[in-house]
Amino acid sequence: MDTCYHCGQSVPAGEAIGHQGKTFCCAGCRTVYDIFADNNLTSYYTMESSPGQTPRDAGNRFDYLDSEEIAAKLLEFDDGETQVITLHIPQIHCSSCIWILENLNRLQPAVASARVNFPEKKLRVSYDSAKVSLKEIVHLLVSIGYEPNISLEDYGRKARSTDKSLIIKLGVAFFSFGNIMLLSFPEYFEVSEYWLDRYRNFFRLLIFLLALPSFFYSASGYYVAAWKSLKARILSIEVPIALGIVVMFVRSVVDMWFNHGPGFFDSMAGLIFFMLLGKTFQSKTYQFLSFERDYKSYFPVAVTRLVDGQEENVPVYEVAKGDRLLIRNQEIIPADGILMKGDGSIDYSFVTGESVPVAKSSGDKIFAGGRQTGQTIELEVLKSVSQSYLTSLWSQDAFAKSADSYANFTTVVSRYFTPALLFIACAGFAYWYAISAKTAFDVFTAVLIVACPCALALTGPFTLGNILRILGRHAFYLKDARVIEELAGADTIVFDKTGTLTMLSLANIEYSGVPLTNDYIALMQSVLRGSNHPLSRMLYGHLPKMAIRMPDAFEEVTGQGMEARFGQTVVRIGSAAFTGAEVPSGGFQTRVYVSFDGVPMGHYVISNQYRPGAAALMQKLASKYKLVVLSGDNEGEKAVLEQLMPAGTQLVFNQKPDQKLEFIKSLQQKGSRVVMMGDGLNDAGALMQSNAGIAISENVNVFSPACDAILDAGSFDKLADFMYLSKKAIFIMKMSFTLSLLYNVVGLSFAVSGTLDPIVAAIIMPLSTINIVSFVTVAGNWYARRLNQKNKSPKGISPAMTNVMFYGEAVQ
Repeated sequence: MDTCYHCGQSVPAGEAIGHQGKTFCCAGCRTVYDIFADNNLTSYYTMESSPGQTPRDAGNRFDYLDSEEIAAKLLEFDDGETQVITLHIPQIHCSSCIWILENLNRLQPAVASARVNFPEKKLRVSYDSAKVSLKEIVHLLVSIGYEPNISLEDYGRKARSTDKSLIIKLGVAFFSFGNIMLLSFPEYFEVSEYWLDRYRNFFRLLIFLLALPSFFYSASGYYVAAWKSLKARILSIEVPIALGIVVMFVRSVVDMWFNHGPGFFDSMAGLIFFMLLGKTFQSKTYQFLSFERDYKSYFPVAVTRLVDGQEENVPVYEVAKGDRLLIRNQEIIPADGILMKGDGSIDYSFVTGESVPVAKSSGDKIFAGGRQTGQTIELEVLKSVSQSYLTSLWSQDAFAKSADSYANFTTVVSRYFTPALLFIACAGFAYWYAISAKTAFDVFTAVLIVACPCALALTGPFTLGNILRILGRHAFYLKDARVIEELAGADTIVFDKTGTLTMLSLANIEYSGVPLTNDYIALMQSVLRGSNHPLSRMLYGHLPKMAIRMPDAFEEVTGQGMEARFGQTVVRIGSAAFTGAEVPSGGFQTRVYVSFDGVPMGHYVISNQYRPGAAALMQKLASKYKLVVLSGDNEGEKAVLEQLMPAGTQLVFNQKPDQKLEFIKSLQQKGSRVVMMGDGLNDAGALMQSNAGIAISENVNVFSPACDAILDAGSFDKLADFMYLSKKAIFIMKMSFTLSLLYNVVGLSFAVSGTLDPIVAAIIMPLSTINIVSFVTVAGNWYARRLNQKNKSPKGISPAMTNVMFYGEAVQ
């Protein structure tokens, strides 16, 4: 009997379809092969043997997608040209599936990008709606065997749930196990010979029949996983488990057939039940971690909400339908809304990958995830914020780090674990077979089961997931578990100064120059309102509240300042060179210059104060890390920083944003693992280049996708404790791996000696997983206790007149 080249199904010789020297089970599989061959996608078949799915005829089942109203409910994004949708595709099962789906643009050129989320079996497609419709995209997926599962009633808001098939398998295994145990009582207690002689065969037949669903259905997942790993020439952890189950079943059938005994159907059914119970526990654990990451560990992005004309900063998750939001230059739009005031220039590169801004005018719909570039706009929210959606933007592949991370413990251990386990099982079987065949089979099965590496597989994700949750609780929000590993391995910490070490909200501000009229102040405030630079936000809050005007044109020039036009009046705010002012000699101060229609009017002198607890924090960090301060100022700032930073700190001045990036790169080339802390604006390049980039947040919406973590400014003085906890997280992982391996060594010693029954091994297996999870949770909470202690750091140092960089330029 032949097998289909595409889907792998068995095909009777007379029904096979021959085509180009290959065998197919149906015309559909042949057609899919032709589609792939015509588009040079036949390497799909080199990754897996017969990886495809038998295609179905879409018919008219998706005609409802012709309705724009229905399609709009499914789309994540739609600007009239580009549309984005996430589809659930249950057929995704291997690397070939990922490859063909992520190359969907080669089958349909109108598809801009396609990304697979393998664990959740989801496909995110961005496409040109002017060239292809959603219905055509779905039909294309159906034609190649990947029919999406679309539910209009609750699409996009399904709660995570345990796989129902796993629950059903667990139920079948429990039914088989319980009834087999009940029917085995006469054998256990060796009741009267009359009972055994008369009903023995009947009861054994019932036990055999009850064992079949458990063996063929409940344990099927282990067989499939083991077979796929063997085809890929990999010894996965499922191989010894599947082998142990098969050995017990065959041994039991042989014993029963030759009347050597009742066999081990009860132990086999119990083994499958307890393993599925452990797997269900593991699944629940992963869901718990995923839930924590989606909804608890949100990053502290706030948004400006307008209430009766007054501005207030609120967390994004408090934004509701009907709220009026103020969006400044370079701010992320957190929710779908209608543009009410201002001209939008929306950069949707986070969503679609297209970096060309899209022009929007009053009344247009704006989608969440875009970034406003230009003047301030106001929008009315159409639906509440999806925090998990914003988190997904933060985790886009475009901003993923390519730096080396710690080797994955599970991968390294499993590479050697399974071959070693099989060797021990075979050696034990060979030794005992010469003494007792029954004991040999018991030893072989017990070894395969007791050393199940489920606890090993769960250690890493649960340890790091628990630490992510703890850090998030203390306002330190990490993009993913990789960041913990990078923080633990860091040896150098680089700090930006303005907005990072300095606490601008407590600074003193004085004006010097030509007196400004209320009209001028109102124009200045209207310009400053559109910027998120720390000094802009501070000066905006300092000025008296005036009537805000929307500029006719607005531009913010990195490293220089802002320019806005109101009718015929041009306002510039920024450095001296940008505004045309003359810089006086002598003294080092933070100065923000202002000009109207090219005429310099004066400047604001700013006295900065460093963050509370900064001096004590630096002393803590200096004992374990090399510290560096990158400043845009000249060396006039050196004396002030030397008071704050410990001896040996490297102070680097006159650094533009691109120079900061090159400085980080030079440290890495020397072998340093660098953590960079900045404000997320001018430091975006350096944050991206560093091994771990931390953006500090002052409760404003300055979210930067280049960062790996966001630290609430109120938790700045806990940075040393966060670094300490990251190191301890890796230590906990190593300890839990050690405990798990010790459990395996002890278990194997009993199993090889023939004193461990297979059913006892099956019971111990999930208990070991529970113990490991409990250990990493308790240990993580133990090391995190110092985060809950009251900080006794000094409240900061006295204000000092400092030479501070504004828009990347040092001013005197």
